[in-house]
Amino acid sequence: MKFTAGQIAELISGKIEGNKETVITGVSKIEEGKPETLTFLANPKYTSHIYTTQADVVIVNDSFVAEKEISATLIRVPNAYEALALLLEMYEQSQPKKTGIEQPSFIDKSAKIGDFAYIGAFSYIGENVVIGENVQIFPQVYIGDNVKIGDNTILFPGVKVYKNCIIGNSCTLHAGSIVGSDGFGFAPSASNEYKKVAQIGNVILKDHVEIGANTTIDRATMGSTIIKKGVKLDNLVQIAHNVEVGENTVIAAQAGISGSTKIGDDCMFGGQMACTGHIKIANKTKVGGQAGITKTVSKEGTILLGSPAMEVGSFNKSYVVFRRLPQMKKELDELKKNVSELNS
Repeated sequence: MKFTAGQIAELISGKIEGNKETVITGVSKIEEGKPETLTFLANPKYTSHIYTTQADVVIVNDSFVAEKEISATLIRVPNAYEALALLLEMYEQSQPKKTGIEQPSFIDKSAKIGDFAYIGAFSYIGENVVIGENVQIFPQVYIGDNVKIGDNTILFPGVKVYKNCIIGNSCTLHAGSIVGSDGFGFAPSASNEYKKVAQIGNVILKDHVEIGANTTIDRATMGSTIIKKGVKLDNLVQIAHNVEVGENTVIAAQAGISGSTKIGDDCMFGGQMACTGHIKIANKTKVGGQAGITKTVSKEGTILLGSPAMEVGSFNKSYVVFRRLPQMKKELDELKKNVSELNS
């Protein structure tokens, strides 16, 4: 596929600086740019590469100011990263999609399959399943009884969706992700054994949710575990039973959310963070990697670091102290020695 810089600028509503007839046949990273490729500059850490890249077209933010000559044609947009995402989405959507039902696969007679759906080989579709239009179900996917899947959703190989769960429109579930496994519910007995508490609820994924590879979302004990519209979960994330994750919240890899936690809208959680159960986390909360949240966060826009997590200002003040602990210990030992010598 070939495009000119002018055609690309039109697609993303950008402004051209340079030759609008420059031909593009592919994309590349700015530090590894090749002729006839398109790249972008959004992170200031990579600014130096714009002066040396061999890419012929670079998408930049409107605010970018060149400090020296640039050989590439520039396309200025309000948000370079967002513009690139739009282009890549257009490219992906232009690729041909599979349709039809591959064999061998099992589809219960009571299941309803929407138009233009694709069901890959070795997939299992249970009783009373409803699958929307343009759904892509790749090989070795398991869909339990009474599951509902909305239009334009993609389930990559090895996804497992347990019974009674609901998946919205335009969702993406990556390979090995599991929706609706039992919550971690066990009642201790007088004999120090644990009796399993039946998990009779389900999981609901709203529209435009993306679930990373090998991420697990547990079904509710009663009611629903709810992942709201626009949520993005990275790989290897654990969402426990009865959790609610608010709209447009993003959670990075290896994070763990304990049961019955209620997370607000527009939150950002770093990798390997964790939180205790039965708490509420306010809208727009930002949590650093490996932080541990132990109590409810009530103030919107709070930034938390550390374990146990504390507000970023308090953490920074504390860090000034505890990074000097070895030196403080040495000074304290010297003071103790001097005092001992004086007393003797």
